[in-house]
Amino acid sequence: MWLTSPALRIFLARQPADLRKSFDGLCGLVRDVMKQEPTSGHLFVFRNKRANRVKILYFDRTGLAIGYKRLELGNFSWPSGGESTVEMNSAEMMLLLEGIELAGAKRRKRLRLPAVENRS
Repeated sequence: MWLTSPALRIFLARQPADLRKSFDGLCGLVRDVMKQEPTSGHLFVFRNKRANRVKILYFDRTGLAIGYKRLELGNFSWPSGGESTVEMNSAEMMLLLEGIELAGAKRRKRLRLPAVENRS
């Protein structure tokens, strides 16, 4: 699955989005709100107002794709804060999609290499 790459960058929109938006509407949010390029290969994650649905926009080298998850019970624990976008790694994203609250999770000390810049 696409969440397994350690070099993958994942951007979450902090504010709820209208998930009726499809490719063009989500691309507009990526450009205008997240200040990123939708065809960069990164994942762009949006949630609805009730935080029980998530849409993920990504580019897979041949075209844009959308992943969608709806919870039957409960909601996603979304990071809060001042900026409109937050970046997380793939492990944090998997925890978020599984319903684990990141605020209470404890990160053990690990070596972290600097992020690789996208030179395309």
